[in-house]
Amino acid sequence: MRVSQTEIEKDFARIKAALVGHENGASISTIEEALNPRIEQRTLLRRLTKLVESREVRASGQNKGKLYYPVYTAQQETVSPAKPKDDVIPLTPEAEEVRKIILQPEEKRTPVAYNIDFLMSYRPNVDSYLSADEKEKLAELGKTKGADEPAGTYAKEIFQRLLIDLAWNSSRLEGNTYSILETQRLLSVGQAAEDKTAEEAQMILNHKEAIEFIIRSAEDVGFNRYSILGLHALLSNNLLPNPAASGRIREISVGIGRSVYMPLEIPQQIEEMFDVILEKADQIENPFEQAFFITVHLPYLQPFEDVNKRVSRLAANIPLIKRNLSPLSFVDVPKDVYTHGLLAVYELNRIEILKDVFIWAYGRSATRYAALRQTLGKPDPFVMKYRQEIKSLVTNIILNALSYEEAIVKIKQNAENLPSDDQNRFIEIVDTELMNMHEGNIARYFIRPSQFHAWKEKWLV
Repeated sequence: MRVSQTEIEKDFARIKAALVGHENGASISTIEEALNPRIEQRTLLRRLTKLVESREVRASGQNKGKLYYPVYTAQQETVSPAKPKDDVIPLTPEAEEVRKIILQPEEKRTPVAYNIDFLMSYRPNVDSYLSADEKEKLAELGKTKGADEPAGTYAKEIFQRLLIDLAWNSSRLEGNTYSILETQRLLSVGQAAEDKTAEEAQMILNHKEAIEFIIRSAEDVGFNRYSILGLHALLSNNLLPNPAASGRIREISVGIGRSVYMPLEIPQQIEEMFDVILEKADQIENPFEQAFFITVHLPYLQPFEDVNKRVSRLAANIPLIKRNLSPLSFVDVPKDVYTHGLLAVYELNRIEILKDVFIWAYGRSATRYAALRQTLGKPDPFVMKYRQEIKSLVTNIILNALSYEEAIVKIKQNAENLPSDDQNRFIEIVDTELMNMHEGNIARYFIRPSQFHAWKEKWLV
């Protein structure tokens, strides 16, 4: 089947996006792993060859040792928001040393199998991955006024924001290309982005159901087979080649992209280790140690055919939501550093990088929800600051009956006139305001019902 030039150009754009941040070079397998949906390797090699010829990508080395590098324009070097910064998450010296090891080419890293002792040697409430000072710091960050309320009360109060944040960030860490605005629209009105795959939309919608499951069942959910298998069933729904594998421990071998780690293959052993993980996690008294323990050991075991990391990220929120602590939504966590943390666990049983990511990410999330909680039921200072700009823009979009795609372009153009730190928040607020428009509140914008209905018809197309 002949592929159109438009499709080829889309492939070129996706490949260049996948290379962003790989200033030290990426192998073809690394690029292939980052693409969602995947591009067949022979096709990918042809695309890369074309990009190298046009000098849009740089290459070095030969055969299996060949690496590809991003080529930035001067403008991209200074303003590209997609280019990750190495210092976003400050790593401890120990974590930096570990990262040097796992960043070596795969052929220089020693293949390793699942280490049963890594799990079995851990003694709940005797051993601890988090130090006493770290647990105290996290407790202070995560403290809310609802500690004595029924389980899940705090999460329900910030539900809409948490739903979007966690669904988007967890999906983003899997290579999902939905923007936060597209995610919000999908979750709010069920409209998928036209230029994204069905798998990406399904992934986000699955997160929604899994998050709702944890919050609605907060009293009963825990580290038991019902809860964790249920999370997997929800997160993997309609995404696995074998639908029967959803919510079940795997019976086949799996591999880890970009890693020399080989997970367990014998189903009986996988079942046994899975039960040990749940038993030990359930015994841990400190909620942050519980959350980090499951963040380490679920991906390491790879108990499911796929979707293991997603299950671990949502399962980490179980003890936090149950105790009305601030949840962990992985806001702003760079995918590369998170992946490095997991590779260190897989290949070296070293937790330093992942722990730095966990602590930094929790502080980021807790601060976000503390600020949000303070504004609930109170005037939002940001909205007050940009009240006129928001009102003028919303009115203009509705009166001109702009479609969603046209509106997004206009919103982003207007946001560029604001300080850079305020732009994303402004976009988010205007988009939310438009989604929440109905006949009962259009008077705030002096809009007539006929004008509202004319716009709504185009908005929902």
